[in-house]
Amino acid sequence: MLLRRNRAITWFVICWTLLFQYETLRASYLNPLVKRELPKLRLLFPPAGWIMFFNVDKAYGFAEVYGIRDGTPTLLDPHDILETKAVGYDNIHRNVLIGTLYPQRARQFCSFLKRKFSGYDAFLVIYAQYPDIVETPERILRRVMYRCE
Repeated sequence: MLLRRNRAITWFVICWTLLFQYETLRASYLNPLVKRELPKLRLLFPPAGWIMFFNVDKAYGFAEVYGIRDGTPTLLDPHDILETKAVGYDNIHRNVLIGTLYPQRARQFCSFLKRKFSGYDAFLVIYAQYPDIVETPERILRRVMYRCE
């Protein structure tokens, strides 16, 4: 009886691990390999990734970076700002750019932006917030935190 139970647990762990690895590798490696979109296992992982959320607030804030060229601001893609090569880990969806809003990090971040995007004259770092993403998902409030010259 104990041996049968141990085999069942072993097979469950093996199957779970295979499903976990499939979902981990699906978007970055398997889809390009077979040149089509493979099915996502919707109930295996939460929609936001591997992180489980226990207390989700209605308000949500994030950082936006605009490059300014000839007086015209252009929103920079966060994936171009912070390129991530790790499998199944997306810093942008985990809101890593929010850390750039602190004024004490402005000098270092501005230097980084000037090096990486030398074609722009200046940059704006903006705090954007959905006051209530459930009731009014189209309403976003924006505030300039600092400007890189």
